[in-house]
Amino acid sequence: MTPNKTDCIPEQLKFEPVKSCPVVVNFNGETVTSDAELTFIAELDRKREITSRLAACFKDYREQNRIEHSVSSLIAQRVYGLVMGYEDINDHEELRHDPMFALVLGKIIGSVKKPAILAGKSTLNRLEHCPEDVYSRANSRYHRIEHEPEAIESLLVEIFLESYSKPPRQIILDLDVTDDLVHGNQEKAFFSL
Repeated sequence: MTPNKTDCIPEQLKFEPVKSCPVVVNFNGETVTSDAELTFIAELDRKREITSRLAACFKDYREQNRIEHSVSSLIAQRVYGLVMGYEDINDHEELRHDPMFALVLGKIIGSVKKPAILAGKSTLNRLEHCPEDVYSRANSRYHRIEHEPEAIESLLVEIFLESYSKPPRQIILDLDVTDDLVHGNQEKAFFSL
């Protein structure tokens, strides 16, 4: 028999407090967000230190006294966006005003005078797009954040191996080389990887 809904006592879940306010999840149905699962992802990230370890693979040549968004914050914002299904960097033009993203990134929210504003697409683009022909990123005007590809590759292997109680003896990479033929005159039919 299903219990009567009036007999239910809504439970609360409490998360690690952030700078601006405590985070409490309840089931009262007041202000609702569709991205609430982001709190679980951020909590997992804090415990496993994935984005902070990834941020250590970058060098930041920006003037420290003029930085509003740290590399660690930029990486967390971009990774959380990808995890939540916001693949396009242009999505962050709207997400930069999202209170849930601000909350999990530790920004102060709830202030009417100065609302939390995260990095926009142009700032995040500096992480992803840096031409290889920039000789010295320390002296570059726009491309002042540099990544270390070998360090990122090593980190990904470390995170993979940490998911096992003991490292596997063998790892098999099964690459799919299936050709998906295009029939007709479809757009981008001649695009080749």
